[in-house]
Amino acid sequence: MIQLQRLSGCLLLWAVVAAASNAAELPAPDADALARWQAMRFGMFVHWGPVSLKGTEIGWSRGQQVPAEEYDSLYKTFHPIQFDADEWVRTAKAAGMKYFVITSKHHDGFCLWDTKTTEYKITDTPFKRDVLKELSDACRKHGIQFSTYYSICDWRHPDYPLGSPGGKTTKATADMKRYVPYMKEHLREIVKNYGPLGSMWFDGEWESPWTHEMGLDLYRYVRSLQPGILVNNRVDKGRRGMHGGTMGHEYAGDYDTPEQRVGTFQTDRPWESCITICQQWAWKPDDRLKSLKECIQTLVNTAGGDGNLLLNVGPMPDGRIEPRQVERLKEIGEWLERYGESVYETRGGPFKPGAYGASTSKAYRVYLHVFNWQGETLRFPAINAKIVKAALLGGDGQAVVEQTDNQILVKVAGPDRKEPDTVVVFTLDRPANAVAPVAVAP
Repeated sequence: MIQLQRLSGCLLLWAVVAAASNAAELPAPDADALARWQAMRFGMFVHWGPVSLKGTEIGWSRGQQVPAEEYDSLYKTFHPIQFDADEWVRTAKAAGMKYFVITSKHHDGFCLWDTKTTEYKITDTPFKRDVLKELSDACRKHGIQFSTYYSICDWRHPDYPLGSPGGKTTKATADMKRYVPYMKEHLREIVKNYGPLGSMWFDGEWESPWTHEMGLDLYRYVRSLQPGILVNNRVDKGRRGMHGGTMGHEYAGDYDTPEQRVGTFQTDRPWESCITICQQWAWKPDDRLKSLKECIQTLVNTAGGDGNLLLNVGPMPDGRIEPRQVERLKEIGEWLERYGESVYETRGGPFKPGAYGASTSKAYRVYLHVFNWQGETLRFPAINAKIVKAALLGGDGQAVVEQTDNQILVKVAGPDRKEPDTVVVFTLDRPANAVAPVAVAP
């Protein structure tokens, strides 16, 4: 028994060392590329494909709301004649977005580019045009960083072991040894034909056919195609569900991916919340649209937690982004025209997000975003810096700030407060990044 325990301990130690060795061999993310991406803070996510003809969820409705055979035949009548890549990208730019991520292939296996590997693609629809090519060209034209989403799982492909609905069925003749090269060829085509890309946004890694070793290998492969590309943590098995954090340093991925929620305050590892502007990822008729207040406060809370926001739209089957979504995006852009300096190129803190709102900072400035006043005066904990000046950003009025060794009191008269966010600017006597983050009492 003692010998067995010793042997087990040796095996455990070997496994730990092997895992650490594998992680150590991973190429480090490009620090400059990561810093540029964080500074952008706000991007557009797009989920789109033939499923928009049904108005159901992309991938997940296959074999559920829509029979698999019907779902797989939708591309034969998909003809989005009003698709205009230039208009999509102009809409993103008008919203104040700095980067763009499109679903090149979702869990349903449909490809939005002219791949040589399958006929299940956009150029074999009546539309025939290469959507990825037109979008990548439009992004470069308008100075928007272009990136692609790619699903590791493929519920349609015969070699991927699981199928619809939602990965709950199995395929008798599946073979991951054949499927992985198919997937790698897709990634090679995308990077080489439509790059350079800002990031490769993976998804679908949670299913059992995908392993940690496969994740490490795929991360290395993508980085070999474009050394400076960023890769999210869904390339590997380390994601903590919808919370999106990464469980340990042994897992591949350059940033975390909270889904349909704002991530928690985290300055030691980059993160990006992906959130829908309506409720469904793909287009749904009469889907509930988030208010301007919800959108602005979500963006500010994300930046205040030191994260990026990837806000998703689902274009209609005719190729247009739904007009009411376009209008909401333009409203966000108008707000950012006035207050964008408090979002772009900032870091989260030093006051952590709370019931009051959030804060961001850069250089010698702290931007206090107040959503809820809770009376005439707000109380904040002391910080290790002196406030030498206070003002309101983007409008008339006055901010009154009293600082003591124990607290900071902030007052703004009712008529000077703004909906959905009053931005008070503190100028400090030292760089804001030298100020230790502090939690704000409820």
